[in-house]
Amino acid sequence: MESRENGKKRVAVLFGGQSTEHEVSLRSSVNLICAIDQKKYDLTLIGVDKHGRWTLCDRQAYLCNADDPAAIRLAPPQRYLAVVPGQFGAQLIDAANAQPLPQIDVAFSVLHGASGEDGSVQGLLRALNIPYAGADILGSAVCMDKDMTKRVLRDAGVPVTPSVTLLRNVDVAPDIGAIISQLGLPLFIKPASQGSSIGVSKVITRADFEAALALAFRYGTKVLVEQGINGREIEIAVLGNNSPDVSVCGEILVNDEFYAYHAKYLNEAQAGLVIPAALSVSVANTLRTMAREAYQALGCSVMARVDFFLSDQGKILLNEVNTLPGFTSISMYPKLWKASGLDYPDLVDRLIGLALARATTTSLNQIER
Repeated sequence: MESRENGKKRVAVLFGGQSTEHEVSLRSSVNLICAIDQKKYDLTLIGVDKHGRWTLCDRQAYLCNADDPAAIRLAPPQRYLAVVPGQFGAQLIDAANAQPLPQIDVAFSVLHGASGEDGSVQGLLRALNIPYAGADILGSAVCMDKDMTKRVLRDAGVPVTPSVTLLRNVDVAPDIGAIISQLGLPLFIKPASQGSSIGVSKVITRADFEAALALAFRYGTKVLVEQGINGREIEIAVLGNNSPDVSVCGEILVNDEFYAYHAKYLNEAQAGLVIPAALSVSVANTLRTMAREAYQALGCSVMARVDFFLSDQGKILLNEVNTLPGFTSISMYPKLWKASGLDYPDLVDRLIGLALARATTTSLNQIER
């Protein structure tokens, strides 16, 4: 095990992954690694390729085409990692020589999407006894499944976008006419457990419905058909454990049918971010209160971004909660905190501290039981 003579904690940054958001994750890693104060922290970089293999990366040469969002990729791996049982639980080792990695004090995962923010990696990190930034296992799993998110929030009295849930491979075909009669047009059809607007379609006429449904089912077995809301898209960042802080409100101005993947990550000019959003004090306070209530109801901790619709009639509807928001140069989460007085490096420091604090509390609770 590595000496701690320098007094620094070691942070493992996890990026890449098997999801459709692999490239987004790589871009997030670039900004995150630059923001981590290396006077305070030593880094271990762990890249996860599209086959799910974990590799130990060299900071100077872990990416190819790092400046091109469309072509960015992991460099060829040099050292694979493995997870093996150990005397005090599972541990990460260098697969080439079976030597354990230097002790990791906290992990900061930017593994966006499936198998990254759905509780899978969070469970593995828990088994490895490594504290991690981001929601815990339950909060991650519930927020990743938008159908389950809505169920929990409705029970908590938080208004959500009206929707119908459809399952693949059921005996009864969906009654498209009944769904349109219930929700109206336009509609949005989306996979229940994807992020970054992947697999999402705007349905303007009944003729668009089946193609949009087929696309969404390519990404999972559960699909949401949501009512289209005419209004504004407002996002709020939340930070904390038991008593979370809430940022100012931000607004997305979309120059397209909706805030799609291309606008989010490949073309900054296609969507504008207005921070703070032009809202009355009363509406902004209501949104911020609802964001905190949703965060707590869903069992979130450390961080999340809460997204709302503010309809043309002034109705507030929660759209979704993202427990692992983007950390790219154009991502809303760090921009919201910067506008709230917390710069990127200080934000990362807070997130690491919150991860360590939660782990301490969890360990004490386990001992008490």
